[in-house]
Amino acid sequence: MPKTIKIHLADDHKVLIDGMLAVLNMHSKFEVIGFSLDGSNLVETVKQNKADILIMDINMPHKDGIEVLKQFSQEGYSCKVIVLSSYDDLKLIKEVLKLGASGYLSKQCAGESIIEAIEEVARGKEYFSKNIQEKIFSSFSGNAIETQTNEAVINSMLTDRELEILKLISLEYSGKEIGEELFISSNTVETHRKNLIRKLNVKNTIGLVKYAIKNNLINN
Repeated sequence: MPKTIKIHLADDHKVLIDGMLAVLNMHSKFEVIGFSLDGSNLVETVKQNKADILIMDINMPHKDGIEVLKQFSQEGYSCKVIVLSSYDDLKLIKEVLKLGASGYLSKQCAGESIIEAIEEVARGKEYFSKNIQEKIFSSFSGNAIETQTNEAVINSMLTDRELEILKLISLEYSGKEIGEELFISSNTVETHRKNLIRKLNVKNTIGLVKYAIKNNLINN
């Protein structure tokens, strides 16, 4: 985790920006290096100021948070993003996670969670406010979405690259072979493998293979 975490804020409500500034400026390890009131030039601005973390509302004028995340993904720009939203719709949560967001906070809980969220995301972890966690976990038991299985919910939280690597692991590719197949380094493969183990709550590579077999991913 960097000694000083550089943060960019994006929300179309200036009063919320001012509130977050007041909270974050109380901590010397945080540096708010800019803010945006709409999404029009947000990607370009974050690239220029090299923010470590972008805290962003989903619903913004000109370009919403989903479009911003898609642009980051399309341009291959790596930026840790914490989504701040009034919405707790499970479909939306899954979509932003699949697009690469590292955290999701409801605005109702942001005041009590924002510091912890930034610290966790800066360490390379994911963070969800408590009510969002409950929303995700309840879906596993079928309470939130009747038409989706537990496996489908978990799969939707994996990125396309993680699914690719999971399939290759289950086909007994080595880390080096996966790297050559996907044109990435062995270290990157190992990082993805560790993230998969954490996300799918298994103990090791064998657990990943069992998961892939159980969910018919090898034949996909």
